[in-house]
Amino acid sequence: MQGVERADREFLDARALVGHLVPEGSIFAFLAEHRQGVFPDGQFEDLFPSGKGRPSIPASVMASILVLQVLHDLSDRETAETARCDLRWKVATGMSLNHKGFDPSTLVYWRKRLAKSDRPHRINEAVRTVVEATGILRGRGKRAVDSTILADAVATQDTITQLISAIRRVGRLVPGAAEQVVAVCTGHDYSTAGKPRIDWDEPGAKDRLVSALVNDANAVLAVFAEVDQDEWDEPASSALALLALVAGQDVEPAEGSDGTDGRWRIARKVAPDRVVSTADPDARHTRKSPENRRDGYRAHVAAEPETGIITDEALTKAAGTENSDPAVAAKFLDTEDETCEWYGDSAYGTGDLRGAIADAGNEAVIKPMPVRAPVEGGFTIDDFTVSEDPQTVTCPAGNTRPITPARSASFGKLCRDCPLRAACTTSKTGRTLNLHTHDSLLRRARRDWAEQPEMREKYRTFRPNVERVISQIASRGGRRLKLRYRGTTKNTAWLTHRTAGLNLRNLIGRGLTRTAGVWVLTAHTA
Repeated sequence: MQGVERADREFLDARALVGHLVPEGSIFAFLAEHRQGVFPDGQFEDLFPSGKGRPSIPASVMASILVLQVLHDLSDRETAETARCDLRWKVATGMSLNHKGFDPSTLVYWRKRLAKSDRPHRINEAVRTVVEATGILRGRGKRAVDSTILADAVATQDTITQLISAIRRVGRLVPGAAEQVVAVCTGHDYSTAGKPRIDWDEPGAKDRLVSALVNDANAVLAVFAEVDQDEWDEPASSALALLALVAGQDVEPAEGSDGTDGRWRIARKVAPDRVVSTADPDARHTRKSPENRRDGYRAHVAAEPETGIITDEALTKAAGTENSDPAVAAKFLDTEDETCEWYGDSAYGTGDLRGAIADAGNEAVIKPMPVRAPVEGGFTIDDFTVSEDPQTVTCPAGNTRPITPARSASFGKLCRDCPLRAACTTSKTGRTLNLHTHDSLLRRARRDWAEQPEMREKYRTFRPNVERVISQIASRGGRRLKLRYRGTTKNTAWLTHRTAGLNLRNLIGRGLTRTAGVWVLTAHTA
């Protein structure tokens, strides 16, 4: 059943005895006085529907602990120890000095209850309610978006390790698979963990092993291809799907083979949506820049740049078009009720996002993506005149070509004897333009950026502020954080708790307090 805080203080109440040691204006001092106002018990009643059993730790106490945990980047064991031994935590959570604390598994228990509920992010929602009540965002119509890569909690696996792990997982989770693995797999003893013992310095030995493992994976998949999976649980179905993915993402037919003869090798390229570990199938390989290769997840945020208040967040796989910066920013756009100016770097300068912002009646203050000429110093797409009605494109030499239904325009043989060819194209078939659906928006954005210095000044003033928010999310004490959980769902919960804690700390720095049941900010901060 749900536990509630006592109205009276215990004999050795930490706040009464050592509360004066906790710095005023700290998150500990704030939670000591206002945790029940931020996280009222009524917001957590549905987590304990039966009303029977031993009372839980009060919701206001546990919500405070979960927020403090992610703010200080502690493990469950470290959190339990800190709550038992750190006077600041005892004051913040209303514990007595001799309180023995709780078992680390209590944190797992609460996270599971929250995850299975209809409102898994209610702790974040509670803080957003406080943000709205203070009115700090009232009249502030700017939003800056950015993202960062967060390292996953698992080790990146090579192809051979993934194949073996995926087959072993199928054997554990799929009904009847353990016997089938023994019957059809001949490339490795899957009853034991670890890599086979081969001469790893011999390329032929490695290729033979890869071929054997891929053939074993295909044999297992073939056994269950015709099996009715309707009665399987989700882990079993996911294990078989993961095996199919792993068996195909990193391998290709060996030289001189089409794959039908069972000869395979590790592919000479990286799959665009590569799973990096069977221990966490949601983790992905990506690049934040051409030189910066990372494995993990992508954390996206939208923030009000003048206050640093985080207005929205999302955690996605690190790769995939649907997880890209502009795709997630478009979802942030849908959650805003008021007209806003949206600030972002050139990664957000796609035609689709600009179109979405324009359709919503908002303004984009986004640095345009650079356009490049096929010939250095030559003509770019902006040197061509595009007419949407009629659908034509005119080149710098005055030649006009129609725009095809696929939104391309080819000048072909017109380029052959053109005096401007050397500054336009090096292609033997002439210059071809591929136009975006929102080509006019993209052209106007590049023109406005070049001709309106006030837009560039606004960008330089407000856009960089979101980088501080990103730094607060992704690091602590100068150290880059590493996620502690597996899967998008659990790590999304971590992110929402962290942004809740950062927003709460931001408000506390502005003098957040509750007077006559109303949240107000007592410190004036620009």
